[in-house]
Amino acid sequence: MGMLASLISGLASGEAVAALRRARMAAIVYVLAALAALCGVGFLVGATYIWVAGHYGPIAACFGFGVGFLVIAGLVLLIHQLSAGARARRRARRRHADMKAVGITAALAALPALLKGRGGLGTILGPAIALAAYAIYRENTKPDADDPDAGEAK
Repeated sequence: MGMLASLISGLASGEAVAALRRARMAAIVYVLAALAALCGVGFLVGATYIWVAGHYGPIAACFGFGVGFLVIAGLVLLIHQLSAGARARRRARRRHADMKAVGITAALAALPALLKGRGGLGTILGPAIALAAYAIYRENTKPDADDPDAGEAK
């Protein structure tokens, strides 16, 4: 059994090293591509500035570009703020589902030990009945009017 465990851990660690190497290489490639894209965008903005300055003058072009970039920054921040609430609700739902899965997994892992123990079935039935009673209570109580997640499916 020990030899099998060492073989499995060796395979897993070899896979982990290979995956880490691939991830590092992908990160380097993406960083280089992002730098090249930023340089390209910079030259396009510069060329557009030169063209606009030739038509409207350098001061008008500076004001236009400054206002344009400030408007873009404001829009990015506004969109981020508007979507922050939805992201928080999504994280809360995911966290709730994860905690439920962890609880179920822990209960299933402990089930054989509890059945084999001295208390046997009584040790399991007490908490199970309490959980069922709590679930029935939660199902039959009215949600708070002040709760922002009250109308949301959980």
